[in-house]
Amino acid sequence: MRSLILCSCLLLGACAAQAPAPAPRPAFPADTEATSLFGEPLVSAALPADVRARREAQLAEARAAMEAAPDDPDALIWLGRRTAYLGRYREAIGVFSRGVLKFPQDARFYRHRGHRYITVREFDNAIEDLATAARLIQGKPDEVEPDGLPNARNIPTSTLQSNIWYHLGLAHYLKGDFGKALEAYRECLKVSNNPDMLVATTYWLYSTLRRLDQEDEARAVLAPIRPDLEIIENEGYFRLLRMIQGELPAEDLLKDAAGDLDPPTLGYGIGNWHLYNGRRDEAAKAFRQVLAGGNWPAFGYVAAEADLKRMGERPRL
Repeated sequence: MRSLILCSCLLLGACAAQAPAPAPRPAFPADTEATSLFGEPLVSAALPADVRARREAQLAEARAAMEAAPDDPDALIWLGRRTAYLGRYREAIGVFSRGVLKFPQDARFYRHRGHRYITVREFDNAIEDLATAARLIQGKPDEVEPDGLPNARNIPTSTLQSNIWYHLGLAHYLKGDFGKALEAYRECLKVSNNPDMLVATTYWLYSTLRRLDQEDEARAVLAPIRPDLEIIENEGYFRLLRMIQGELPAEDLLKDAAGDLDPPTLGYGIGNWHLYNGRRDEAAKAFRQVLAGGNWPAFGYVAAEADLKRMGERPRL
C-alpha cells in the first residue's frame, strides 16, 4: 500500500512539474475602459478642453442633484449618463448597477447599462439587461427620452422603448445572432415614429435581413425611405440608405462626413454593403479604415470589429 501511495505521489508530482505555467495577463494601462474583440486595450480619447470643462461641470451638477435627492431615480440616471459622456464607461456601469439594485422595476437603468455594456464589448451582459428592460416596458406607454448631448435643434428623436429595442437588436447583431436581431428590430420599427428613428432602425433592419439572405423583405423595408425626409441627427444612416437605394454613390459618402460619428457610421455602412454583396476584400478594407479612425465607442467601430473578427481577418495588415 505504501508503495502504491508513493508511486501516486510521484506521478502527481511529475504531472504538476510538466503542467504549463499560466500565461501572464497583459499589462494594460490603468485607464483602460474596455478590451477590443482582438484583445487590445481601449482607452478613452482626450476631449477638447472646452468640451471636457463643460461635461465636468455637468457631472458636478448631476452629482450634487444626486446627493440632494438620493431616492430620485432620475438623479441617479443622469449621474450615470454624465459619467459616460466623459468616457468613464466602467464607472457609469457601476452607477447604473446601483440603480438596478435600488430600482429593480425601472427599465431605464437596464436600458442605459445595456448600452454601456455594448460600448465595453460585453454583449451577453448587454443582451441580458436589454431583454429585462423589454420585459419591464410591456404594456406600458412609451416616453420620450431626453437627450444628454442635444442635437442642433435640441429636439429629442428617440424614446425609451425605441432605445431598448434598438440596442437589443444591435447587441444580437454584434454577436452574429441575426435571427434575434431581426425580432428586436421589428419591434423597434413599431416605435420608430419620427424620420430620425425610422432611418436608424431601417438601416440595421435592412442589414440584418441581408445577412439572413432575405433580399425581398430587405428591399420592402426601404419603401418609406424618401429623399424628402426631414432628418435632424441621423444623416449618416439616411445617406447609407440612399446609397443602398442607388441614389448616392458609395465613393462620395465619406467626402462630407462630419463630427465624430459620421466617419465610423458611414465607413461601416460601406464595408457592410460590400460584405453582404459578396465583396469580401473591399469589406475588410473598409472595416480596417474604420478601426484606423480610432473612435472605438462608436457603434460603427464596434460593428467593424465584430465583422472583421467573424471574417477571421486582422484589424490591420
